[in-house]
Amino acid sequence: MFGLAVIVFALVQKPSPQTSSMPPIRGLHIGAPSTKGIAEFSHFIVDALPKEGVNTLVLEFDYRFKFKKHPEISDGDSFTVEQVQVIAEACKKANVKLIPQINLLGHQSWAKETESLLRVHPEFDETRGKFPDNKGIYCRSYCPNAPGLHQVIFDSIDELCDACGSDTFHVGMDEVFILADPDCPNCKGKTPLQTFAGEVNALHEHLQSTGRKMWMWGDRFLDGRTNGLGEWEASTNGTWDAISQVPKDIVMCDWHYEHAEPTPAYFAMSGFPVVASSWRNSGIAVQQLKLIQDVRNGANSKIAANSQGMLHTTWCGAESFVKAYYGDAKQGKEVKETVKCFKDLFKAVRAEAAPIR
Repeated sequence: MFGLAVIVFALVQKPSPQTSSMPPIRGLHIGAPSTKGIAEFSHFIVDALPKEGVNTLVLEFDYRFKFKKHPEISDGDSFTVEQVQVIAEACKKANVKLIPQINLLGHQSWAKETESLLRVHPEFDETRGKFPDNKGIYCRSYCPNAPGLHQVIFDSIDELCDACGSDTFHVGMDEVFILADPDCPNCKGKTPLQTFAGEVNALHEHLQSTGRKMWMWGDRFLDGRTNGLGEWEASTNGTWDAISQVPKDIVMCDWHYEHAEPTPAYFAMSGFPVVASSWRNSGIAVQQLKLIQDVRNGANSKIAANSQGMLHTTWCGAESFVKAYYGDAKQGKEVKETVKCFKDLFKAVRAEAAPIR
């Protein structure tokens, strides 16, 4: 990892004339609503997002889509193509870029519930037959080396992107703890670094072949042992070295929720476009925006251009977020906090539209 002195040096360079202080990416990440809530959510997109200054919506569907090639992995309250297109049309009307997401590699379970991919395709499980009821682990991972896996994943990405009319896809890949399990027959002799970098490259290669760009969470590219970020916001199993083994056009979504860590500068200096991601603390979110601004205004033109903006995360249901946004006091504490943080952050973002004197 670059030393702090190098990062500070980048921030004190003369302002770049080629970048404005208004960040080009001003995003919101949220889970897809229930299919019954499409109309309400579409209204929110058209009514609220332009007023707030949002121009990018990362909508996490996961497997809640009626896939045609692999219908067996469609999960729960799944969207039809026509229902997705209603949301896509609302985004067009609001001049908001729609980026669909399926959280890949890790997060294939939550508590006792295993996601549909591994429920119906247990042969893709990195730890097949281990951890009954998911006890003793955070989340399951699929095995990137499992025969037949990528055909299912790639087909599903293509179908969802086609329905959204999207030229960009968010692959997720945060908080991946299970990689290259010693008991996995497909991963023998492979390290977590090789496995993680290989999957990033495989997904990128497929998206590139279909003319699409790739976004992902950036935490596995940070060395949690040397920078004090720990195993959640960063990696402690060696995957951080993958940063030198993957394409530089991947947009890194750099999430930190307890402190405004200076890692956007690290990603920007490493050659990646980066957005800082906030959650529910307004003060930290505004500090993260300032980190982005400092790089855009203080670094040389190449580094400055990589500092792309903000992606606010919500981690609550879309319906709850929308209700709280419009003043429903019945919503929970964390929902209210993330809505307040969203509003405060984008108030600060909009202030950047004023000319720099």
